[in-house]
Amino acid sequence: MLAARAVRARPDDPLSALEVADAPAAEPPPGWVRVTVGAAALNRHDLWSLRGVGLPAERLPMVLGCDAAGTTDDGTEVVVHAVVSDEDFRGDETLDPRRTLLSELHPGTLAEHVWVPRRNLLPRPAGWSVERAASLGTAWLTAYRMLFTQARAVPGQTVLVQGAAGGVANALIALGSAAGLRVWVTGRSPERLEKARAWGATATFATGERLPARVDAVFETVGKATWKHSVQALKPGGCVVVSGATTGGDAPAMLENVFFKQLRVLGSTMGTREEFERLLQFCETADLAPEVDSVHALADARDAFARLESGEAVGKVLVRP
Repeated sequence: MLAARAVRARPDDPLSALEVADAPAAEPPPGWVRVTVGAAALNRHDLWSLRGVGLPAERLPMVLGCDAAGTTDDGTEVVVHAVVSDEDFRGDETLDPRRTLLSELHPGTLAEHVWVPRRNLLPRPAGWSVERAASLGTAWLTAYRMLFTQARAVPGQTVLVQGAAGGVANALIALGSAAGLRVWVTGRSPERLEKARAWGATATFATGERLPARVDAVFETVGKATWKHSVQALKPGGCVVVSGATTGGDAPAMLENVFFKQLRVLGSTMGTREEFERLLQFCETADLAPEVDSVHALADARDAFARLESGEAVGKVLVRP
């Protein structure tokens, strides 16, 4: 089985830890279902895995990839939900202390086949391409939960997305705009801000620029570089939702602002199967689809990873077996 695997940890040179080759298929847990992968999407999570973050040496080699769409052995067209909870856990699976993502404990989706629990499969909407369906999992599900579960955003509110790049930003802008929010976006380059406007941003600003008014919610994936701006941008009673910290997590807490303005700081990680189902329905109704940067053959997965690592990708990077 052809697969893209992490075979070692290389914090400073993640691509040197990547192997794209035939690999033996792991024995799946009892009751898991085989999916023939039609398309799989790369995420920053995969680069962190190659650096050794969250993937200890005893689990190597490990097939990478969280997101995919494909076909089960009985011919059902499905989308894969990447959050694998303990089979005895009940409730929001993102809160299960033993939860994991595909490619952390169990082999991931960057392969010809992936095995998943049956409860982790959702029907692929009729007429959707495998690329469209595979692009939604990690980034768009993360954005959906940030917007509607954690921030509880409603039409007419003004929200700020820090950083006009990547799959989560694309999703936050597109979903928020479609839901009737005024979406403001910051970014480092005119090209990225132009792309944010194409995705539906109401207004765009340079990173750190003073805003014309305060906002109801801020969505953070950048971390230390934008944290002060995020906290200062909020209205009293507003919230900042954090799902990443690409520039570092050691930002000053700014507790005086938090308690005086009664702000809410909310963490957010991935989403539930139920949220994923609602996301698919929302995207179908609103005719939304992720921006696709590039599609690569699985055999050329190294090129796909190089594109993702370059920071130049706008939208999702996909592979197809």
